[in-house]
Amino acid sequence: MALVLIAELGRPHGVRGLLRVRAFSEAAVTAYNPLVDAQGRAFVLLPRGQDVVAVEGVADRDAAARLTGTKLYVERERLPAAAEDEFYLADLVGLRAEGVQGAAYGNVLAVEDHGGGPFLILSGPPERLVPFTRIAVPVVDIAGGRVVVEPPAEVLGEEQG
Repeated sequence: MALVLIAELGRPHGVRGLLRVRAFSEAAVTAYNPLVDAQGRAFVLLPRGQDVVAVEGVADRDAAARLTGTKLYVERERLPAAAEDEFYLADLVGLRAEGVQGAAYGNVLAVEDHGGGPFLILSGPPERLVPFTRIAVPVVDIAGGRVVVEPPAEVLGEEQG
């Protein structure tokens, strides 16, 4: 079962156990309740304002603070179907990565985003990080089970001229 990152709990908001939430979905994260963390624990979020939620069972600031940074996921199957010519980043995991000329770069192990934009982690050897941009990844072919990549020269380990 594939999990899709849908939200991350932020710092406490007030003293009654509310938390800031950073959503990675255009839909309200509460639409997918219950959400799960990486350990499989279930969380039910209740909206309490813009980017603020209550977590069912959390009633004070200390308990809320312990949840800061918790990443929350939803099962891929629970998400609506992607529109034509669209996809979820989670759908890229497992796809074959090949160059424009057909060179094999392995498979997509993960898609991560640490604030500077998403990037693909490709299996190796060697393992590579490729920015997920139209220039570096010009073709995404979900049905064909592949992505075409044109990684920058520094990703390939080539000399700069």
